[in-house]
Amino acid sequence: MSDLLVRAARGERTERPPVWLMRQAGRHIPEYREIRETHSFVEAVTDPDVAERITLLPWERYRTDGLVMFSDILTILEPLGFQYHIESGVGPVIENPVSGPDDLDRAREPIAERLDYVGDLLDRLDDRVGDRTSLIGFAGGPFTLASYAIAGEPSRNQLPARKFRLQHPEAFERLLDLFTEAVAEFLQYQVAHGADVVQLFDTYAGILPPADYERHIVPRHREIVAAVDAPTILFVRNMNGRLEQLAAADPDVAGLDWTVEMSDARERLGDLGVQGNLDPSVLFADRETIRERTREIIEAAGPRGHVLNLGHGVDRETPVESVQTFVETAKNFQW
Repeated sequence: MSDLLVRAARGERTERPPVWLMRQAGRHIPEYREIRETHSFVEAVTDPDVAERITLLPWERYRTDGLVMFSDILTILEPLGFQYHIESGVGPVIENPVSGPDDLDRAREPIAERLDYVGDLLDRLDDRVGDRTSLIGFAGGPFTLASYAIAGEPSRNQLPARKFRLQHPEAFERLLDLFTEAVAEFLQYQVAHGADVVQLFDTYAGILPPADYERHIVPRHREIVAAVDAPTILFVRNMNGRLEQLAAADPDVAGLDWTVEMSDARERLGDLGVQGNLDPSVLFADRETIRERTREIIEAAGPRGHVLNLGHGVDRETPVESVQTFVETAKNFQW
């Protein structure tokens, strides 16, 4: 593999920052939309032939330093007894959400058997491009998964999960423990099938008050990170005022959204690696603005332990030329 991303994720100094984008294989690429005309989202995720084609789209266009597998954070729900589908205009819908404390005991299947299509995909990618780029696996974090499992669909403020946490505290702890154990096993499974780096997306956990985050989330993030034998990136949104809580989980890299000033993050996080954090909306600007704003982040992050990325996923309307400019700016940068 090309080890630029792995070296940066381990905190090493690199000749330039490695670059990839969250959701880079998704809706902004025309070929992706063509594939989706004949395949539902769930079909695209669970069919290794289709998932491989989609995963390789950004590699064919941009030659990113990291290739993130095309999948979804909710796949881990399948072996845990949940069913879900995607509804147009709504997003993921859990068909049998958690309705109360007595609804946690469900028939479960072995993760490696139920999600064998993920291992198949990573094996294929390793064979195709594993010697030229770093493969990235990922999973949803405990609170984000619990939020979906309780609400049954996307929730703007995660109120259903926050209410459940207060009304049924013991059941909430059990649910978080269930997801923590499953996610750790799932990420280990991905590493065994060729993932060089993994990212834990607990995107929604930042909505919790700091004390609750400290109590419920940090120990579980730490447990997942400790279980994975590969560099781990931890991404949580809305953590600008408490970056230290991200660091407390001991990830190799803290994923930063665009509300964080990179220079401030460097001062507060010390030697911890950082990822990000260009505002995705900047990719709608002219090319020189994209180059300028990207270089500002690179320079603020410094040459050691920085993975260049957006502060969240690339928007579906983003011009491919803008993504190309973003990637090329990183590739042309030298310390």
